[in-house]
Parts: sequence; structure tokens; C-alpha cells
Amino acid sequence: MRHATDIESWLQLCLIQGVGDESVRRLLVAFGSPEAVLSAPTTALERVVRKPIAKHIKNGADPDKVTTALTWLKDTANSIITLADHDYPKQLLNIADPPPILYFKGKRELLKKSSLAVVGSRNATPQGLSNAEAFAESISNAGICILSGMALGIDTAAHRGGLRGSAASIAVVGTGLDIVYPARNRPLAHQLAKDGALISELPLGTPAIGKNFPRRNRIISGMSQGCLVVEAAMRSGSLITAQQALEQGREVLAIPGSIHSPLSKGCHALIKQGAKLVESTQDILDELNYPTIDQKRQENNIVSSESADENSWLLKCLGHDVADVDTLCVRSGLTVESVSAMLLTLELDGQIASLPGGCYQRIVK
Repeated sequence: MRHATDIESWLQLCLIQGVGDESVRRLLVAFGSPEAVLSAPTTALERVVRKPIAKHIKNGADPDKVTTALTWLKDTANSIITLADHDYPKQLLNIADPPPILYFKGKRELLKKSSLAVVGSRNATPQGLSNAEAFAESISNAGICILSGMALGIDTAAHRGGLRGSAASIAVVGTGLDIVYPARNRPLAHQLAKDGALISELPLGTPAIGKNFPRRNRIISGMSQGCLVVEAAMRSGSLITAQQALEQGREVLAIPGSIHSPLSKGCHALIKQGAKLVESTQDILDELNYPTIDQKRQENNIVSSESADENSWLLKCLGHDVADVDTLCVRSGLTVESVSAMLLTLELDGQIASLPGGCYQRIVK
């Protein structure tokens, strides 16, 4: 673990008013460490950055802001991740403008997992919310952490699904980590802090400001292997994230919808431009070159015989919720034909019951 004075020097450099991330990165390349930057003479600083920025550095950061951050760090759930840390997200290092520091709350071990960004409309349809939650849970159970921005709508559904899966979920927020936005998601933020994680590049106390959210999106896509767009209108912040993902060399995937729905237009446009059309979890795993669902199931030793394996896997995907065939296809990665055949077998065996509306529920014996 790094010494407290090391953390303090990173904060003192990154919290200086008027010194942006690009300047910080250039200074670190030139001088090697925050301590060296802060102790460098003005003439040396001016060889790397403009005179006004050098002056800001010599004036230093607001001590109250530094003290606030150091006090926040006394909570063991809170930490600062810097460019020098071994667990700084490797994917993020490869983007054009990685943040010098990240404020982090939650489980840092999640940073080692592969991850998928799941984004979409704040005003999603019920089907869109259901798709986001089911796909996120299935992908999480395949070992891929779900990233999103904790906005209402698709983001919220994706986090919930990811948290129910084995690989959890991380929210990249557009405020300081001491502020929950939107306030309606306070319970979700608490669950993410406990079972997943929250990340922000913004200093503590930063309120919700419109310009910060598009910039935040580059971190969501930058930390991920790919970006799944569930629902999006033609003018949508989700399309900004998808565009940033393309620029960063990430895979872009989209779920199609009705040709009559405005919230399908953005996804259809992405698919026309070459995004992967997603109908099942396996489509996503294939695009990310991730182990297949069958391989993951074998790794987890769910069952032994082939037929029992299929049926047990579907029961695991059903859990104790009520679900329809489409939802089970998303969770299991299996085809409609396979799921329908297995449901019939399980129903005849008395393990599940069919309900009105084409839904099924597990029978507890």
C-alpha cells in the first residue's frame, strides 16, 4: 500500500484549479512523480506547460479540498486509484485521455474482471428495461462485469441485473462520489458500494453539471471490452458513448426493436453502420471472444450428463422468478427451440409450472 504522503501529493497536484488532465499527464511524463512536479522550480515547469499553468502549480491546491479528500479516504471502502497503481484499469490506459486519478468506492478486485458497458435511454420501454436487466444478469453470470452510468432507465436496469450475477456491476458517475445523482438511485448506489463499485474522475463535491456526463461516458466505454446499446433514440447520449467506444477500438453491439419505436432508431442506425446485432447472450460472448456459455458451465461443474446439464442450466437461469421463454433465452444463451423443448420436459417432470401469459415458475418441493 502506498504511503499517505504519496496519496496526498497526487491530490495536491490533481486538485489545483486551472491544471487540466492533459497538463498533469505531460508533467508526470516530464518529472516522473507528483512530488517532483510540485517541487520543481517555475522555470522547469514552464518548459512543459504554459506560464499561467506553472503559476497555478506554484500557488498549489485549495487545502480545504485536499483535506476533504483525505478525510473521505479514512473510510476503508473509499480509495484513490492513480495512473501509477497496478490495478488502474488497463483498458482505460489505452484511451487518448485517461484520467490521472479515479475516486473509487467498493470492491477494487472487480477492476481485474473483463467488462461490458450497457447503456440506453433514460425513458426506456418496459421491454427495454427487461432486456437490459436480463442481458446484464446473464453476462455477469458469464464472468463479465457490467459497467454503466447509474442514470435512470436502461443504466439502472443494467446495474440491477449485473449485481444479481456473479461478476457484479460498476457505476461510472458524473458527479463527485459524495453525491448521489439521480437522488432516486440512492438505494442502488448503496448496493453498488456494498456489492459492486462506483467510480468518478471528478473531485468530491462536484454537482451534476451537464458537460461532465458526455466526458464521463468515455470512461464507461474506455474501461470496457465492448458497448451494448439496448434502446436509444437518434439523439441520445448512448450514441455518444457508442461513438466513443468505436473511436477507442471497442466492440459496439445493439439490440434491435420495433421499426415503429423511436427508441429503436438509434440501435438500428448503429446496426446499419456495422454494430453487432444482438439476439442472445452468446452473440455478445462471441463478439468479445469470451468463453462460450457451455465452457463456462463446464468450468462451474454445474452437472455431469448432457441432458441433465441442459435442464439444470435452464433451472438455474429460471431461479425462483417468473419468466417467459424470451427472458430464459437471454439468460441461458440457448435458442427458442431448445428452451421450449426443455421447458416441456421440466414441466412433465413436475419441476416447473406454466402460468398464464406464456410464463413459467419453478416448483419448490
